Amino acid sequence: MKQKRTQHRLGDFMEGKGFYIVLFLCVAAIGISGYYLFNGLTEAGGFGSDPAAVVSGQAELEKKEPTDQPNQTGQTGQKTPTGQDKDKDQEQKQPVEDAAKTQEPAKQEEKPAPKQETTPNEGAAASTAYVWPVQGDVARDFSLEVFAYDETMGDWRTHNGLDIAAELGAPVAACGAGTVSDVTRDPMLGMTVTVDHGRGMESRYANLAESVNVQVGDTVAAGTVLGTVGTTAISESASPSHLHFEMIEYDVSIDPLNYLH
Repeated sequence: MKQKRTQHRLGDFMEGKGFYIVLFLCVAAIGISGYYLFNGLTEAGGFGSDPAAVVSGQAELEKKEPTDQPNQTGQTGQKTPTGQDKDKDQEQKQPVEDAAKTQEPAKQEEKPAPKQETTPNEGAAASTAYVWPVQGDVARDFSLEVFAYDETMGDWRTHNGLDIAAELGAPVAACGAGTVSDVTRDPMLGMTVTVDHGRGMESRYANLAESVNVQVGDTVAAGTVLGTVGTTAISESASPSHLHFEMIEYDVSIDPLNYLH
């Protein structure tokens, strides 16, 4: 009996205010479900997302993606130089170009003058004038390539000096300024005086008299009397009275006629 009354009251309630309450609850449930669904789509980047945010996100993705732009030769995978890179390259090249420009005048100034090829003999002859050690005719010439007959030795041989005819006792002078480097009695050429003129040049005076006027270490000038003509050269004793005169450059005998004035 009580159960029927309860069902009756429930039916009256549903027919009255209860219907509207249930309807309100259903609408509220639908609204809440729609709200959460809308928020879920927005967070996932769906149709409800902000267009500006979508565009911004797409731009960020484009920045991160590597771009392979073809270069001038049509190849890809190489970065195209930007304006900043070009500026840096220009800054690096500029100091090098400036340094090259500043060095060009120095190279021109350091350009060596053309060399003039001269033999040792020519250099000595041009720099120093030598005087005759004694006045007289040349009785026997200088000859290192052609053999000449030697009356004293009785054979054909070379002659590494000049035999200048002069009377016994005639003064013998130094042909140029220098220092006496040797005073000796040579077994073949007799009493001999040697003068060092520097730059590899020496002069030698042989067949002198026993007594000489200088000693080793003396400084002489052109025309200084070294001694007198004698007869001490055994290898030239058959020749008339003369001075045996030699000139040596860097230990090589040379023709005195090319240097005497």
